[in-house]
Amino acid sequence: MAMALACTSIWAQAPGNRSIVAHDFIVAVVDAQPITNHEVNVRASLLTQQLLQQKKEAPTRADLLKISLERLITEKALLQHAKEAGVTVEDEAVTQAEQRLAAQGLLSVDALHAKVRAEGSSVAALRQGLKDQLILQRLTERNVPGRIKVSDIEINQAMVNRQNASANTNPDIELGHILVVVPEKANDTDIAVLQAKAQTALAHAKRGDDFARIAKDFSDGAERDKGGLMGLRAANRYPTLFVDATKNLNVGDVTLVRSGAGFHVLKLVTKRASSVVTVTQTHARHILLRPGGQLSQTTARAQLAEYKRQIEAGKADFAKLAREHSQDGSGPEGGDLGWVSPGMFVPEFEEVMHKLQPGQIADPAISRFGVHLIQVLERREAPISERELRDMARNSLREKKFDETYQLWAQEVRGHAYVEYRDAPQ
Repeated sequence: MAMALACTSIWAQAPGNRSIVAHDFIVAVVDAQPITNHEVNVRASLLTQQLLQQKKEAPTRADLLKISLERLITEKALLQHAKEAGVTVEDEAVTQAEQRLAAQGLLSVDALHAKVRAEGSSVAALRQGLKDQLILQRLTERNVPGRIKVSDIEINQAMVNRQNASANTNPDIELGHILVVVPEKANDTDIAVLQAKAQTALAHAKRGDDFARIAKDFSDGAERDKGGLMGLRAANRYPTLFVDATKNLNVGDVTLVRSGAGFHVLKLVTKRASSVVTVTQTHARHILLRPGGQLSQTTARAQLAEYKRQIEAGKADFAKLAREHSQDGSGPEGGDLGWVSPGMFVPEFEEVMHKLQPGQIADPAISRFGVHLIQVLERREAPISERELRDMARNSLREKKFDETYQLWAQEVRGHAYVEYRDAPQ
């Protein structure tokens, strides 16, 4: 019963190889539930695929087998705990998970079944695996969130950190601006003269002359009669060129930059931490189809893909299609979801939405509610209240603590299980 079997006696075969099943053996027992060598090899190969997709370096095969065995032991212990706790999953939920899996591979359910059989497994094993995943998910949702504790001290510190980050990344600034315009058809001689004019203005500013007077004498900009001042505002409301040129300046310093409009003398007049915290809000709309009955997930996905093609070809209107076909409460409003802050939608929806540029439509996306066709209309920076900021900090801290809390709980459950390691047959 030595642990040494985990790296040396587990056969490193590829999943789906029938020879594994023919010569299979038990490598561990968890509360009378066996774990076979075949299961460990299949899990190791899946783990390798995941690491490759994430572009992470895979451990040695021996280490992969060890990790896979330990994960399977923990899962068996959790499944036994779920059984004792009365956690169940309906056949309909397993069917929906099966449909989601098929749709993710752009397959029909029948094609998925054929693929599983061709790999040497069975539909029953596929469904049992999906059922186990759903049971573990429900067990986790029942036990882990309540164990996560976030204190007011942690929230306060998170808010201080956010404010410090905001001071560094998006402070309130005021710039003094002198613009020397370069006409579109200016030749090299003209440009040289205008550049010399800008450099003269820069020299006056550097030696401390009155900036308002310099602006009046040299500037072609709209701020000429306002002392050259552009007003105090968040840095992200200034042109990126100006922010980049002045971000390393001290208050009172000046610099010269060139743009397509001409030469700009910039003075950093004020810089301070922003007194207003903002978040990026998104204005989006969607069409939701809920698989069920005669509508499979694959069919729903294909239908929404056709809607996307028609919209982008100018043959259909998004809002009209939403009103006619969407199975969401937003349907009568043309699918319009209004302005929303981060965290308002389920993660799988937001992940797709956040990748879109304004005006762009995503490929059909699957969430726990169904299949969505998502379009982002516009984005904006919007202020949030201190209460909203605290809620965001609390949610972020809970998310960061979830994995650690899950691991501690899972190890606690495993600690109560009977685990026996077995050597390979000689």
